[in-house]
Amino acid sequence: MLAAKPYLLALAVGLLVGVIYALVNVRSPAPPVVALVGLLGILLGEQLPPLAKRLLAGHAVDAAALRETCGAHVLGPLPGRPDAEPKA
Repeated sequence: MLAAKPYLLALAVGLLVGVIYALVNVRSPAPPVVALVGLLGILLGEQLPPLAKRLLAGHAVDAAALRETCGAHVLGPLPGRPDAEPKA
């Protein structure tokens, strides 16, 4: 539960700011959904060259390879996984 604490705190603060924006009648500066989808595309696209290199080298792309190659970069360190530091 302690590992999820920063995520819950971020969500709570975001909700509070959203309520304040609504009370002051100000639009949120958050990016539209299409921009967030574009960012997801960038993150996923960055993973294609390493996976293509792996395939061209004759190695299989299984769940372990995806987790090792892509997981930390796309998702960041997940709650409850203090040992999962992103590799540079």
